[in-house]
Amino acid sequence: MKSALRATPLLMILPSLALAMFIIGYPIADLAWTSLQEVSRFGQLRGFAGLDNFAEVFGDQLFYESLWRTVIWTVAVVGGTLLISLPVALILNDDFIGRGLARVIIMLPWAISLTMTAVVWRWGLNGRAGLLNATLMDLHVIAEPIEWLATAPLAFTTEILIGILVSIPFTTTIFLGGLSSLPQDSYEASLVDGATGWDQFRYITLPLMKPFINIAIVLNVIYVFNSLPIIWVMTEGGPANGTDILVTYLYKLAFRFGQLGKASAISLIMFGVLFVFTIIYVVIVMRAETDSAVEQEAISDVAA
Repeated sequence: MKSALRATPLLMILPSLALAMFIIGYPIADLAWTSLQEVSRFGQLRGFAGLDNFAEVFGDQLFYESLWRTVIWTVAVVGGTLLISLPVALILNDDFIGRGLARVIIMLPWAISLTMTAVVWRWGLNGRAGLLNATLMDLHVIAEPIEWLATAPLAFTTEILIGILVSIPFTTTIFLGGLSSLPQDSYEASLVDGATGWDQFRYITLPLMKPFINIAIVLNVIYVFNSLPIIWVMTEGGPANGTDILVTYLYKLAFRFGQLGKASAISLIMFGVLFVFTIIYVVIVMRAETDSAVEQEAISDVAA
């Protein structure tokens, strides 16, 4: 009887779980099958190719350059987003005049599609008629226009900064939700003990916000790792493939050069990288939480 009761919740979610597995699993299985085929530029399967597509991918220097650039892009955008979003969320969590308006302004970029944002920035960064150059020249910051997107290092750095900018609203929303759920008793008790604002942040806010920070890291890594619009719209991976990341490199192979088998192999590799990262990160976080719980229990036993 007890075993039947324990199995009831699982049976109730089984239909939706099976549907979700089908929706996720079928495209992955089809992608894996396509990656093992010789595929025409029109998507017709011509025959089994084994691991030839993967051999071509791993033998292509552009793949390794794009992979390394993807790591830099993901770490820089996610790291920068977290460092900026947490202070912004702390400010917006305080009670001040105009807080509602400030929250709306912060969230506005989230309402605009990434493609449109990238188009606007591409216009603004135009070397000859861009708004940024005109503003900087009017302020006498620069003497002549700068070609922001003409060289790969400068273009890629600019795209990273824009990537951080467009990621802040989503991450700030996560942090605001976390801050609003924190217990106020701990802060009141710390004030009685003479804790400063930095002490409260370090010993109360930051530890309690760890679950929300972990969620933000995982979601942002997955989102940024697969993000196409900013780099594609602004530079299309150029100049000379100097700003290509894996997703733009894949897009070129599939829709510009018609190498669908090779593109499918890269898609599968990207899925594997994200899957492994997610598993490793979750395991590390769970282990850290377990160790922390054991430590707190040991401290409580000693105090008792």
